[in-house]
Amino acid sequence: MPDGNLKLRGVVRAVLGDHVDTDIIYPGRYLNITDREKTAEHLFALSYPEIRGSLAAGDFVVAGKNFGCGSSREQAAAALKFAGVGAVIAGSFGRIFFRNAINLGLPVVIAPEARAGCAVGDQLEIDLGAGEIRNLTGNRSILAAALDRKCVELLAAGGLIPYLKAKRVA
Repeated sequence: MPDGNLKLRGVVRAVLGDHVDTDIIYPGRYLNITDREKTAEHLFALSYPEIRGSLAAGDFVVAGKNFGCGSSREQAAAALKFAGVGAVIAGSFGRIFFRNAINLGLPVVIAPEARAGCAVGDQLEIDLGAGEIRNLTGNRSILAAALDRKCVELLAAGGLIPYLKAKRVA
C-alpha cells in the first residue's frame, strides 16, 4: 500500500442512533469470554440481536455521534471485527473505542452526515486515506475525515499486532 490509501466496499447493514455505548455493542455479562473470535456471538445481543444475524462479511454499520462511548472494553471492537463488519461509520467515536478498533484492524470512519445520507441496503465505497465515502446506491458523496497514514497502514496490515510482526520480519 505505497500510496497510503485503502478502499473498502460494502453494504450498510444497520443505521443506529447517537451514543451507542460499549454495553450496547457488547454486553458486560459476556466479559468472561476470553476468546476474541467468540465475542461476535454476542454482538448487540441485548439491544439489536437482529443485526448480528443479518451481517455478511464486509458489511458496514452506520451510526450517529459518540459511537463506542462508555467503558474501555476492547471486546466491543473485537465483536464487530470478528462478526465480519467491514467498517463502522459514525458522526464521532469514543476515543478509546476508536483506538481499540484501529489496533484490532477494524476500520472506523468519522462522517457526521453519514447517518442522514445512508439507509440499510445502500452500497458504499470508502477511501480511508482520502476521507471520501461514495453512496453508490444513492449516487452521492458523503464527507468523511481522512485517517492519518499510520492508521491506514495499521488497518492495511490487519491491526497493530500483524503490523508489528511484519515490521520485525522486514
